[in-house]
Amino acid sequence: MEAAAIDPFIFRLSIFVLAIFVGYYVVWSVTPALHTPLMSVTNAVSSVIIVGALIAVAVDLGSSETAGMSRWLGLGGVVLASVNIFGGFLVTQRMLAMYKKKDRK
Repeated sequence: MEAAAIDPFIFRLSIFVLAIFVGYYVVWSVTPALHTPLMSVTNAVSSVIIVGALIAVAVDLGSSETAGMSRWLGLGGVVLASVNIFGGFLVTQRMLAMYKKKDRK
């Protein structure tokens, strides 16, 4: 008896959808006190994503028929991760500014 083969695209798509649900519930259950430390961890993860996206952008166009798509997806990954990193720094600065003592005159 032979087992039915699972299409790799469907397998990866199901993992992606599960990651979306898990990420949504994890992010929205974080208490505000943990928000700033988790933002710094998110920035670190995004920097790793940028490294992977830069590798995808550097694919040799003559190596395969999907290299062009890899470059575009890599460029999209670089842009989105950059927005995430810089936005994370802005949010972290704003949250830390809330804890500073205000000057009284």
